[in-house]
Amino acid sequence: MSLDITAATADPALLDLPWHLPLEDWPSENIAALPKGLSRHTVRFAHLGDYVIAIKETLPDLAKREYEMLKLLIKLDVPCVEPFATINNRTDADGNELPAALVTRHLKFSLPYRAMWSQGLRADTATRLVDALAVLLVRLHIAGFFWGDVSLSNTLFRRDAGAFAAYLVDAETGQLFDGGLSNGQRENDLEIARVNIAGELMDLIASGNAAGVVDAVATSEGIVAKYRELWQELTAAETFATTERWRINQRVQRLNALGFDIEELAIRTDGSGTNVKIQPKVVDAGHHQRRLIRLTGLDVEENQARRLLNDLDAYRANNQRHGADEEVMAHEWLSHAFEPVVLAIPREYAGRLESAEVYHQVLEHRWYRSENEGRDVSLEEAVQSYVETVLAHRRDEAALLTPTTGVITLPNPVPTGTIVVAPDDEELDWRDLV
Repeated sequence: MSLDITAATADPALLDLPWHLPLEDWPSENIAALPKGLSRHTVRFAHLGDYVIAIKETLPDLAKREYEMLKLLIKLDVPCVEPFATINNRTDADGNELPAALVTRHLKFSLPYRAMWSQGLRADTATRLVDALAVLLVRLHIAGFFWGDVSLSNTLFRRDAGAFAAYLVDAETGQLFDGGLSNGQRENDLEIARVNIAGELMDLIASGNAAGVVDAVATSEGIVAKYRELWQELTAAETFATTERWRINQRVQRLNALGFDIEELAIRTDGSGTNVKIQPKVVDAGHHQRRLIRLTGLDVEENQARRLLNDLDAYRANNQRHGADEEVMAHEWLSHAFEPVVLAIPREYAGRLESAEVYHQVLEHRWYRSENEGRDVSLEEAVQSYVETVLAHRRDEAALLTPTTGVITLPNPVPTGTIVVAPDDEELDWRDLV
């Protein structure tokens, strides 16, 4: 037998597996006893060194196509199984041709939906399940991926602090479009999801593995409602008056509450200059620290990095200049926004908090005042107010202010409305900082 193996990772142990046997006939010593979902193909789990792989028998062209598609989705940071290899030119001991195989890494701590509720599916669990799938579908569509076969069976689920995280496990029918998806393509995926999920839940109910209170149709329709809510928050443009720019922070806060972080905000003013239109772009948590240290050299915690980057992106949007790249604008933001705020803190308080935390708290204070007063509070005013009403009254601290350092003096004033950073996922009142 002359195997044709294409692998993402060179692992000689692949050659030791019994590829000359149909997958259904593999010996038990090779098989990992893990629960499987429903599939139109033969799928089995196998041991490979210190980890487990999933093997699916399929046609050679389909195996290659899905392998390449999963690699692209991994690069786009879409939650999906990791492609490992394709196996072609399989033949049995008599020289008869066997199906090609697609090999993926088993996603640890994940389960197919049937295994998760083999002891019974409750209504609230079914709802959380569908919500997780809706989040996955939104992320796929934002990446320009049309699934074409949305279902619980083609998804793996991980428990996530009372909720669920969903991962794509079957990309055989999917297509990736550079220009994004049309509304018709998105609606097609939604309808496929609604019909498939209703059928799968009805099957669970009929088999006795779901509580009688589970409404299969209503639950499946829930994915449509959840999807539209997420899609609206993540992609819809919002227009408001320039005097209400604090509403940008509200938008960011809502996105954070849904579990998404902001990469940048595209802000556009209309011809009259009286209205602002924002369009957010989202990313997964975790990249903010890397991006901030690359742009500014500031090495801070992830939540601090997120806030500082939100502010940096707003500064760039409000100070656009032809030919000024991201690195140049980041240096300007550091000199004209971040450092002046830190230096404006009176000397007796300077060592109380690290610089990034000081800046973050000033931004929180500004956001709080702007929202409550219904206007854009200037950066200078926010620093002065923060020092007087927060720092001066922190526990066990002397309430002394140095008037000459309580106001920012900048070589080039930062435009009003520059700071756009939302609070944590938990609501934070600046008075809690006292």
